[in-house]
Amino acid sequence: MTSGHVRRIVLAFHVLVALMAGPAFAQTAGLQDRLSKATTLNCTFPVIATGTWDAGTPVAKTGTAKLTVAFTNINIDEGTADAGSNLSSAASSLVVVRYSNDYLHLMQMHGAGPLYTTTVIARETKDGRLMAVHTRHEYTQVSLPGFTSRPEMYVGDCAVGP
Repeated sequence: MTSGHVRRIVLAFHVLVALMAGPAFAQTAGLQDRLSKATTLNCTFPVIATGTWDAGTPVAKTGTAKLTVAFTNINIDEGTADAGSNLSSAASSLVVVRYSNDYLHLMQMHGAGPLYTTTVIARETKDGRLMAVHTRHEYTQVSLPGFTSRPEMYVGDCAVGP
């Protein structure tokens, strides 16, 4: 194969990539714009992964969940929001907001020490909802059903309001 053939193949590859990336970029740009203007989020998380330590060795288990998390009064310029959840402990926390390209991060710091984060990603799941991850950085000696007592990661999606 001559160097001319190689150049044509490389050029064809780059043209193909550019043609395929155009619609994807346009869709991502639209979702980024929508995310950057969000003032409310209503999220559902049907999947959970819980971590713990068994005799000093980290272990995790997965399962189903019914967690809902809501944020209102999101102000990206000021970096603030109000939180709500189906678990009352999340409602009384300070929320710090940061938007960057494909990601809207919301960080909740509780007075007792736990840290919760919610990240919404500019990628659509279905019905206009966007992918989301919610984590809870918390540990208590006693594990009680229905309460966060070990590190948790939830996977789901959010409805984004203007």
